[in-house]
Amino acid sequence: MDKNQRGNLVMIKAQGIKKYYNNLQVLKGIDLEISKGEIVTIVGDSGAGKTTLLHILGTLDKPDSGTLEINGERIDKLGSKALSKFRNKNIGFVFQFHHLLPEFTALENVCIPTWIAKENKKTSIERAKELLSLLKLGDRLEHKPSQLSGGEQQRVAVARALINSPAVIFADEPSGNLDSKNAEDLHNLFFDLRKQFDQTFVIVTHNKEFANQSDRTLSMKDGLIL
Repeated sequence: MDKNQRGNLVMIKAQGIKKYYNNLQVLKGIDLEISKGEIVTIVGDSGAGKTTLLHILGTLDKPDSGTLEINGERIDKLGSKALSKFRNKNIGFVFQFHHLLPEFTALENVCIPTWIAKENKKTSIERAKELLSLLKLGDRLEHKPSQLSGGEQQRVAVARALINSPAVIFADEPSGNLDSKNAEDLHNLFFDLRKQFDQTFVIVTHNKEFANQSDRTLSMKDGLIL
């Protein structure tokens, strides 16, 4: 991995990222560097390109041009199978709508990424229990999503994002559906997790208070970082 001007290891390096949908150019040449262990928020009006950028940085979508490096790996050079493997091992996602599977318990939902990676089932379950206990859900392991509050569901989603010990966690409006108390708890949790695991967080948010608390805020407008 490179080092940036602050002397920290560079976790994400994007250069000249452009994205079109039909004739509409959504991203117009994004350059950015994000350090290991940094919490970066991305803000801007609807339609600015925030979610598109997040999806490209998180390898869920591909740019039409430009280069992307994560944790020292050139993402734009990977084939689909290698990319899926890289994503499962290195990246965690937290979305506004938790995307928990309703028929599975909290514990099972957290284990899903490890099952995809074909990891040892017993080890996975122990790790999931540890994470859920860390997130104060140790007594909710066998509850299904419908039996959990919105804040609890979001913490299950965070545990699922953490289960494979990813280098980077991407979050898209993670507190958008939470009340102010649960939103504050979730934001504090991100800082606690960074302190504990030294993970990098890239978060799209409309929450100005949280953006102000982050290490750095990237403001987007019309497909560019201002």
